[in-house]
Formats: sequence, structure tokens, C-alpha cells
Amino acid sequence: MLLTRRLATRAAVAAVFAAVGCFTSAANADDGFPFGFEMTLDALPQPGSKRVPTLEIGDNGEAKLDLWCKTGTGQFSVAGNTVIFVPGQLLDAGCPPARAQADDDLVAALGEAATWRRRGDAVSFVGTKTLRFHINTN
Repeated sequence: MLLTRRLATRAAVAAVFAAVGCFTSAANADDGFPFGFEMTLDALPQPGSKRVPTLEIGDNGEAKLDLWCKTGTGQFSVAGNTVIFVPGQLLDAGCPPARAQADDDLVAALGEAATWRRRGDAVSFVGTKTLRFHINTN
């Protein structure tokens, strides 16, 4: 009788842990790296412009950047919460110097990011600066 009660208790505890594990996995799946999404930087437009930088990350980490003035490409590599961004070539569209510098600074900050985190639709890249993006859900 005591053996049966112990087995039943262990089975119940195992079921609770399994249920919690499934719930935690489902919650983390919603907070995975935003491959396949377009995001907008949490920033104001530069003076004299309505543009705000966007970043589109493909399923394999390829990135398309539409910045305040410049456009370009890059590549994201992700392992756990570690991130590496390698910028590609940026195309200058005759930018005023202040916007060109802001674009260069943004790309440099992405390249210096070492970790990332996601909370719902907010994605942060953390390095010497923290860059916060919002996943475009429309």
C-alpha cells in the first residue's frame, strides 16, 4: 500500500513538471529570435525626415536595413541569447552628413551587440548601447 502511494505521488509530480515544461516551451517559442520579421527602431525620425530605421531579418539570418537615409544588408548569427551581426555594404543616397553619421552609428551599435532579448513584440540588441526594435505586426 505504501509503495503504491509513493508511485502515485511520483507520477503526479512528474505530470506537473511535464505540464509546466510544456507551458514554458510554448511561452518561449513566442519569444524566439525574430527570424522572418520586419522591425522598426524605437526612435524618432531625424529632423527634416519622416523615416525611422527598419530591419528585416530573413529565415536564415540575412538582414535588410532601411536606415534614416542609407540602405544595406547584413547577416545575423544567433546561438541562445548571443547574437553576432556582420554588416554588409551600405548604399548612400546623398545623405546629409548628420543622417549619414546616425546611420553609421546605428550599424556600428548593431555590430557591437553581444546579446539579444525579446519580450513580446519588443526586441533589444544589447552591447555598448541597447537598441530596441518593435516587430511590425500589421
